[in-house]
Amino acid sequence: MYEWIKFLHLAAGIVWLGGMALVVLALRPVAIAQLAPPERLTLMSAVLSRFFLMVWISIALLLCSGFWMLSISDMKLAPKGWHAMSGLGLLMCLVFAHLWFAPFRRLKSAVKSSDWPAAGKALGQIHPLVLTNFSLGWLAVVAVIVWR
Repeated sequence: MYEWIKFLHLAAGIVWLGGMALVVLALRPVAIAQLAPPERLTLMSAVLSRFFLMVWISIALLLCSGFWMLSISDMKLAPKGWHAMSGLGLLMCLVFAHLWFAPFRRLKSAVKSSDWPAAGKALGQIHPLVLTNFSLGWLAVVAVIVWR
């Protein structure tokens, strides 16, 4: 059972980190280079809508599986990297919740009303939050692998 829960935990993390890598390193630069603001903002809003739903599912899986794995271990004996990963993961969840409920909500609303300057501003606020979570996610991976 433990191996299946750990698999779900890793899969959810891969979806979240991999999706951020795709959006930040591949999709966003191409969209900026090739699309006018209305098309770019409409595309990014639609892509992020789908991706962020996947992130919510990933968060649920990560929290449930992570807490379950921690609950069956002796926390005093758990590697320090597990504690670091837990803290970083919770911070990532808070950053994502802010991203979802503030700038992403403004992006969707601005795109719906064709307010391209407001949509661009909201998307500009999302980018550093995604970069923050991308960095935190990799720090969590490094912590759990290196810090034993």
